[in-house]
Amino acid sequence: MTMTLAARLALAVTGLAASGLGLSVLGMSALSVSRLAPIPQQATTPAQPPQFLPIEAQWCLEAEPGPCIQLEVPRTPRQFAWGLMQRPALGALRGMWFRFEPEAPLSFWMHRTLVPLDLIFLRAGRVIAIEAAAPPCPRLPCPSYRSPGPADGVVELDGGEAARLGLRPGSPVLIRWNGAPSAPAPD
Repeated sequence: MTMTLAARLALAVTGLAASGLGLSVLGMSALSVSRLAPIPQQATTPAQPPQFLPIEAQWCLEAEPGPCIQLEVPRTPRQFAWGLMQRPALGALRGMWFRFEPEAPLSFWMHRTLVPLDLIFLRAGRVIAIEAAAPPCPRLPCPSYRSPGPADGVVELDGGEAARLGLRPGSPVLIRWNGAPSAPAPD
């Protein structure tokens, strides 16, 4: 199940996070919806330890036999909101895959992350942009990193991992589920 725009908007209205540039829907990563009333800064204060989601998908790279990036997949509004906040380095060939349906222009930030991350923007089975080694942002305001147009996903990897793997705009993306996708776990 992907998170619909309506679900992301509903999440935003509940007050999980906001930035001056727009309403932010993802805790470590922010989907810029539009200029809406800001939500108080204290709404972004972490109240729980970092999340560690199960590996549910993998992105096997084109080279034969290519390495496969093991992906955590947030499914619930809370999981999207928390993202990789407060997480230590993921390690080689590990990442988090944020799926969006329908595709939309996306804006991510690095609020409360601990390590630099590569943000790989995806659309229709291709890499459309990479924000390499986006630095952590311990407190607001944080810069936003935007897709160059509509995107249907973002994969986050440790900073420098995209270059190490030879990923670049135009690289093919084939992400497969490890078995059938499961229903989201309750928050």
